[in-house]
Amino acid sequence: MSRKALVYYQDQLAGYLTETDEGYTFIYDGTYLQSKNAMPVSFTLPLQNQSFESKTLFPFFDGLIPEGWLLNVGKNYWKLKGNDRFELLLTLCRDTIGAVSILPAEEVADV
Repeated sequence: MSRKALVYYQDQLAGYLTETDEGYTFIYDGTYLQSKNAMPVSFTLPLQNQSFESKTLFPFFDGLIPEGWLLNVGKNYWKLKGNDRFELLLTLCRDTIGAVSILPAEEVADV
């Protein structure tokens, strides 16, 4: 099973976050890397062509997920499992406070 998310930085497609049975991969979009205005989505994920890999959800992305009462509202409204961090990220982080937002890949055509 594999799930994929599109990672946007200030409304520009910056990269792709994928969850597999082995863990997580993040890779920057090639067009984004070539942009003169390209910025890393996080200091822990600097701009590079190579993918980043982790057995657990990258701390930066995990940190985007709301906490406390706001997390409870989201879990209850969308009937989400609290231990499925990737599903929480896909559902609750479309419009974050910062410059980074996450969209499920299946909602965007041609990915």
